[in-house]
Amino acid sequence: MRNSGFWAALCAAMAIAAGAFGAHAAPLAAAALLKTGSLYQLSHAIAALVLRGASPRSAIILLAGSNFFAISLYALALGAPRWLGAITPLGGVLMIGGWICAAIGFARKG
Repeated sequence: MRNSGFWAALCAAMAIAAGAFGAHAAPLAAAALLKTGSLYQLSHAIAALVLRGASPRSAIILLAGSNFFAISLYALALGAPRWLGAITPLGGVLMIGGWICAAIGFARKG
């Protein structure tokens, strides 16, 4: 759990790189996937940095979910087989679970 800050920062860097590639070098269809992936990955990396002190488990779950979600979209944008898109919803479920975990953690702390 101590490394969650490192992983969150690394995810944020990856999101910026993917977003920049999508904005400047990718074909239109790929750019949309890169934009969506980078938006979710960056926002959840920031959330994980904020939550890691108050709810470390939720930070880890958010990072895992955003990575499944975003990286599967990045792979699709770069030409991976379409079946890889089946991983994307798993990432969404993990992100939702991370937010529920954070809510429970905050509710317990009062």
